[in-house]
Amino acid sequence: MKRTRLTLIALAAAGALTLAGCASGGGDAGGDATATPEPAPTFAEGSTMAALAEAGTITIGTKFDQPLFGLNGPNGPEGFDVEIGKIIAAELGIAQDDIEWKEAVSANREPFIQNGEVDIVVATYTINDKRKEVVSFAGPYYMAGQSILVLADNEDIADEKDLVGQPVCSVTGSTPAANLEALGAEVVLTDTYSNCLEPLRNGTVVAVSTDNVILAGLAAQNEGEFKVVGEPFTDEPYGIGLALDDTEFRMWINDVLEKAFEDGRYEAAWDATAGTVLPFIDPPAVDRY
Repeated sequence: MKRTRLTLIALAAAGALTLAGCASGGGDAGGDATATPEPAPTFAEGSTMAALAEAGTITIGTKFDQPLFGLNGPNGPEGFDVEIGKIIAAELGIAQDDIEWKEAVSANREPFIQNGEVDIVVATYTINDKRKEVVSFAGPYYMAGQSILVLADNEDIADEKDLVGQPVCSVTGSTPAANLEALGAEVVLTDTYSNCLEPLRNGTVVAVSTDNVILAGLAAQNEGEFKVVGEPFTDEPYGIGLALDDTEFRMWINDVLEKAFEDGRYEAAWDATAGTVLPFIDPPAVDRY
């Protein structure tokens, strides 16, 4: 039975209600269900796909500190972004054990791609026009929205208007940080969102602001300490970053995403990871710019 599409507003509300008592799902179950390598795929000579398939390995940048999407757990990286990376690798005939995972924080995603340190980045990576000047994006594969995390007993902050003039933590090089600056908040920057939690606990900042799904994961991981408030106030389409002029590779990844949307692997990946806390929403339409 096809699931009902939920709006981002419903996503945020449902996420807030289900945070207590929930924890992020392990990556192994989703990986077993969604990313069995394809047998001996054949690609055009000289393509990135052919080179990766021949090498038998791929380097993928992802977050290591974001529960539900990208977390470096006891068995290695796990989360929804990790499962999306595994699906792409499987279509290249690359087994999960042959993926090299590299931690990609918000500030180094473009340099990693430009310098060839990674083949792709799957790391809660919002597609925007400025970034498309230096890297390409396949997708989007998920639509998030910026929201607000506060202490569980905070009754003073209800939406983004309450952040104006207030110290709010976000991450260097991120879209949310730029949005906060435009909003008029006093932006306190760090390198990873997990590093925002202690300043929130000790009152150095009044809130943490980034995508709702990231905040939901942080709240779930720290049960009873924090809550997500307000409705998402931006659209954040998550894409897969790759080299700027590699149109053939980008189009191929788009094909893989659309195939996974249809054959159940995308939903299985969600259910095994972020779906342990957040409701499923249908994937967005791929943008073949």
